[in-house]
Amino acid sequence: MANQPIHILAIAGSLRSESLNRKALQIAKKIAFELGAEVREMDLKTLALPVFDEDLRAHGFPEPVVTLKHAIEAADVLMIATPEYNHSIPGPLKNAIDWASDKTNPFSGKAAAVFGASNGLNGTLRAQIHLRQVLAALNVELVPQPQIFIRSAREAFLPDGSMVDSKLMKQLHFLIQETLKLAQRKNETK
Repeated sequence: MANQPIHILAIAGSLRSESLNRKALQIAKKIAFELGAEVREMDLKTLALPVFDEDLRAHGFPEPVVTLKHAIEAADVLMIATPEYNHSIPGPLKNAIDWASDKTNPFSGKAAAVFGASNGLNGTLRAQIHLRQVLAALNVELVPQPQIFIRSAREAFLPDGSMVDSKLMKQLHFLIQETLKLAQRKNETK
């Protein structure tokens, strides 16, 4: 298993095409590629999941849900860039997690890297705490440190898509590197 590339499913919690979290996700994807991982991005906006509804599910999983479940099953790592809405994770991201974990739990045993960008000074701190709680309940393992909070995010990105703060960039690189190592260890014990 050591020669197999790690497969990452990358998700931005924001639906906005020019979101700051989507910018952060593109940087993280590039780092993961450079570290030898294979990355697939799933766009929650184009996936167009319906709002979770057990009455709807009673007729079978909608096709977008099946697509999401399969993508999670195929991944070794989840890489999630989350904004913070009202001190928590955004509805579309939580909706995706709820649909994907219904009936079966394709998240179980996966590793995850979470980070987020916000214009505020907390840089998605509270949203990441909630996301970590949700993922832990689904048996997803996260590297405890570093935690990446991209603060004052409108000024955090350069026109070429990189980050202004080189220290933060190094921390993001380290987070992804350590998450890939965690996933590799988990794969070796399967």
